[in-house]
This record gives sequence, structure tokens and C-alpha cells, in this order.
Amino acid sequence: MARAEEALSAEAAEVEVEPEGGEEPVRGYDEETLRRREAALAQIVQFGDPVLKSKASAVTEFDQALSDEIERMVELMKDGLGVGLAATQVGKLRRLLVFQTNGDATPQELVNPVIEWLSEETESSPEGCLSIPRVIVEVDRPLYARVRGQDRTGAEVLIEASGHEARVLQHEIDHLDGVLILDRTEKKQRKGALKALRRGESYSPHDD
Repeated sequence: MARAEEALSAEAAEVEVEPEGGEEPVRGYDEETLRRREAALAQIVQFGDPVLKSKASAVTEFDQALSDEIERMVELMKDGLGVGLAATQVGKLRRLLVFQTNGDATPQELVNPVIEWLSEETESSPEGCLSIPRVIVEVDRPLYARVRGQDRTGAEVLIEASGHEARVLQHEIDHLDGVLILDRTEKKQRKGALKALRRGESYSPHDD
């Protein structure tokens, strides 16, 4: 999942550079940070690739290869200025995600995540996605979630998430089920976003 801030960008990251190809300026980051971000996005599966609509399979081997994959995903997430990344976004149909909802916190992995409970209380909020650059749409999600899974060693993990963390986890687990933010938003925004994508333009709800 990408950061969704006030200024629209390729995931609404706050940066200030000359726009290219219709992209809105991104505010607040230096040139080296932006260079790393572009390099990361080049390694992340982009909208239109059928893998993003595919359902991932359970991870069964907790070995060094899994740890290496997790570390690579964390690096791409951080360099891409995201707050979460699912394995399907790097072309791996495995039920694995990483997230870091607080910039000062240690990135976490979650293997074979299962949502056990979602609150009835929901909230609509803008979301971006590292696989759908320059698009922000409103998505209504439960405010609280209980998610169970495993860490890289196979040990059980239980997360009682709320607010932003709950939203990020739901977003990334959606990826593992082949569901994108465009599937979750309302019809008008989905049409606007798809039209912008076809034209190579940016989109946010404010454009409607």
C-alpha cells in the first residue's frame, strides 16, 4: 500500500519534482530518494498484469529463501515510499506481506495471514497503491481487524489492529486474494481512475 497524503503523486508520497507524462508533482523528498523510488517501482508489478488478479497460495517452507524474499520486499516497500507490500506485487503468488505503518517502527512480515474478525464500524479514506501509480481512490474499510498469521520462522502471530494499521493489513491481504483498490472503491471513482490510467494521467477523488 502506498502513502495517501494531501498532494497527489504516484502513491501520493510527499515530494516536489517536475512532473512527467501528466504526473502531478510529488512534494518533500530529495532527488536521491526519488531515484530509489523509481527504481523500486520498476521492480513492482504494475496494474494490468494478470498476477495482480490472481489468488496466492499458502507458504509451506520457512527457510532462508523466505527470509531473503521478505528482506527484498521490505527494501522495495521502503524505497518505494510505501507502507505495505504483498508478494503478488513482486510476482510471487505466495501468501506473504510486509508492512510498516509507523516510519519509526521495525518493518513486519506476515505469512499466511487470515482475517479472523472485522468491526462493523467502518471509515472511508483515500488509498494509493504501489502497483497503481498516480491513482488515489476512497475505500471504505472496517476500522478494527484481528489478523492471524506467522512470522518468517513459522511462529504464530496475532495482530489486533486499528485505524491505519487495520487499513494497511486489509489492503495487503486483498492483494493476496487478487483484489485491488479499484475493486473496492465506488463506481464513479473507479471509472475516473480507469480513464486516467488509459491516458497515463493522475487521478484523485478531487478530480471528479
